[in-house]
Amino acid sequence: MTGVTIRASILADAPAILALHAAAASRGGGLAREPEEMALIHVEAALDKALASGVALSAWAGAAIAGEIHASRLGPRQFAHNLMDLTVAVHPEFQGRGIGAQLFEALFTAAAGLTPKVERIELMCREGNLGAVQLYQRLGFVIEGRFQRRVRLADGTVEDDLAMAKVL
Repeated sequence: MTGVTIRASILADAPAILALHAAAASRGGGLAREPEEMALIHVEAALDKALASGVALSAWAGAAIAGEIHASRLGPRQFAHNLMDLTVAVHPEFQGRGIGAQLFEALFTAAAGLTPKVERIELMCREGNLGAVQLYQRLGFVIEGRFQRRVRLADGTVEDDLAMAKVL
């Protein structure tokens, strides 16, 4: 999509990222927290961790945040070649324009430059979030496992959570 710039996120982006997450979650965006559960402290902590040990990127259309992606390392050295704790969100007004795929491609590029070398990226996705599952599979992620009945949605239904990974 033209008119969108992807850049490294900074901690000062946290309020905009919080607003983005709330907007995406309010339209069933697949995020783990419901809008009323979201708080700036959670976004700042996740962003801080990604900035310290992984990758944090955001997509901007002028002054408006269109999307963001972040992933971090777990901590112990034996997992240092993995990025996990991945979150991606695209603002509902910008969905369907390829921004999610652009964010992932930028994440893959940024991950390739990290030391120690990243060889694997992991994420979790609700089985009912079919658009996201299909996008992740198109990007090379494979389903490696299933956490049965792990996610209870606001309407009371329960879905499996899919463990997906891409080996770089």
